[in-house]
Amino acid sequence: MGVEIERKFLLAGEGWRALIERSEPIAQGYLVGMGAIEGGHARSSVRVRISGEQAWLNIKSATLGIERQEYEYPVPLADARHMLETLADGVVEKVRHHVMLHGAHFEIDEFTGANAGLVVAEIELDAADAAYPTPEWLGLEVSDLVRYYNVNLIDRPYRDWTPAEREGKENA
Repeated sequence: MGVEIERKFLLAGEGWRALIERSEPIAQGYLVGMGAIEGGHARSSVRVRISGEQAWLNIKSATLGIERQEYEYPVPLADARHMLETLADGVVEKVRHHVMLHGAHFEIDEFTGANAGLVVAEIELDAADAAYPTPEWLGLEVSDLVRYYNVNLIDRPYRDWTPAEREGKENA
């Protein structure tokens, strides 16, 4: 079984930019998204993602928290483009920056379009209680705040959030 253990953080500074090893644009859309999950019609999201000349189909359990089931399969690029154009309710676009720090791999997503201004860092771990570096630029953890999940950014983009929601306040 595929399991992803991932923590998500807001950024508290720009120091990570000097550590970028590579960056790539990503476009992704959901074939089964938040509406189906909230309506009780699905227990997972189904996403199509394109990065460069590669594409994947991703299935992720609709559970809250840092540990979720996840499965990912390569698909032909032309098929992925067609699915994004004809089957997805919208597309989330971002630039993913890869940062290595003390042996840990941070993926920092800088969103564009309707989600411009949202920048989050993610780190995948081997265990929920695994240690990881906490540099000064790593801000508030938002792993348990569902509005920060990519699947929600199509129906409720960052541009529509209140200032409190943008700061990661729980009851915003």
